[in-house]
Amino acid sequence: MKEITITVSDLGKNCQHPFSELVRTACQFQSRILLSCGNRQVNAKSIMGVMAFDLSEGSSVRITAQGEDEDSAVKAIEAFLLCR
Repeated sequence: MKEITITVSDLGKNCQHPFSELVRTACQFQSRILLSCGNRQVNAKSIMGVMAFDLSEGSSVRITAQGEDEDSAVKAIEAFLLCR
């Protein structure tokens, strides 16, 4: 299992539909990917979950991935949320 905590910056700066792009990024990986903030946790591959998660610039989010490609998954989600 791989886990990091980041602070979201400029979410959606480079795309029109940031939530669907985030889910599309997560779906590229076999690993189970979860996003957590406070006591809320959602599956990063669920568009409804991500939309209800209330991601915004400045939010502190924990990214957790478990599976064969967990390192790559965490790096990709981190890069998306930090607009790299």
